[in-house]
Amino acid sequence: MHNWAEPFHCLTFAEREIPNAVIERILQQGWPRFMLFDPVAALHWTRLYVYFPQFQFGLYDADDRLAVLGNGIPFAWDGQVSSLSAQGWDWLIQRGVADYQDGRAPTALAALAITVSPDYAGQGASRSGVAALRMLAAREGLTALVAPLRPNFKARYPLIPMERYITWTTADGEPLDPWLRLHCRAGGRIVGVCPESMTIPGSVAQWEEWTEMRFPETGAYVVPGALNPVAIDVERDLGVYVEPGVWAHHTVAAEFEAPLLTAEAPG
Repeated sequence: MHNWAEPFHCLTFAEREIPNAVIERILQQGWPRFMLFDPVAALHWTRLYVYFPQFQFGLYDADDRLAVLGNGIPFAWDGQVSSLSAQGWDWLIQRGVADYQDGRAPTALAALAITVSPDYAGQGASRSGVAALRMLAAREGLTALVAPLRPNFKARYPLIPMERYITWTTADGEPLDPWLRLHCRAGGRIVGVCPESMTIPGSVAQWEEWTEMRFPETGAYVVPGALNPVAIDVERDLGVYVEPGVWAHHTVAAEFEAPLLTAEAPG
């Protein structure tokens, strides 16, 4: 692969496999613990590396250390925003796997995750990950990149509906949220909300383990890292978290230029 990602270099899983232990470690470092227990991900995650190795990648530094783990999935999309599901992330991974298994030709790439190692925070790695996904889409002849984004700062405002949150802007009129702002600066457009992007059920004991909190009674709880409150039902021994996301759309062109990868992420 071309060295698009200076100061990082990009290698897909098809070009260099990443050991499972390394993948597990970077995911555990990069996400709230409960995010690793989505049942849809549990069913399909390993298929990404079997079915779509050309869209799973690592960004490596000059010393060949893994800085970013990127995951994408191609799918057949008609290009209409109205066709993007309210189930966001969960829908995309199921749709991409079904398209592959049924032999449907993909037209777009979906960004599932860009996970930055903590050692590389603030070094432009996230922006390089977005650019790498766009370049991979262009290389495979796909015309769009879509993403059910998880806004960085939304966990600070878990009681604010996502529909309102995405309207908050800086003094310059850009999205207040850094992750949404990065995508807009990279040429993407915010096109809607997926209010049920990921649904994570678990027992009360599991939620207590995942969050290091106690849930003595039934109710809605704000937990660290969650974008919405978690609904705990003590009587049913069930906690359910429904995570909202934000749909972003990038047009992909064959002449897409690599310099996007060298820019720093916005603060």
